[in-house]
Amino acid sequence: MRLPLIKHITDFIEQNDQDFVLEAIETLENLTECENLKDEELDVIGELISNFYGAIEVNQSIKEGKPKKEALNEFMKRVVGSIDK
Repeated sequence: MRLPLIKHITDFIEQNDQDFVLEAIETLENLTECENLKDEELDVIGELISNFYGAIEVNQSIKEGKPKKEALNEFMKRVVGSIDK
């Protein structure tokens, strides 16, 4: 996951609507079922999906009243913490 991408997608959600991101996730998840994709392509799609879901979580924290910077930092700490385990 990359914080700049999550921040960018979070900005998109704020300016537009979360439904666009959810539909993009749905489309990408469906695309992963294609048998003709290479492993590298699946990795890229998986990374995009992860960033989209991360942005949705950050957006939820913002809706609950957290400042954007704090929500982003807390999310990344959780991600890094789960990787270190």
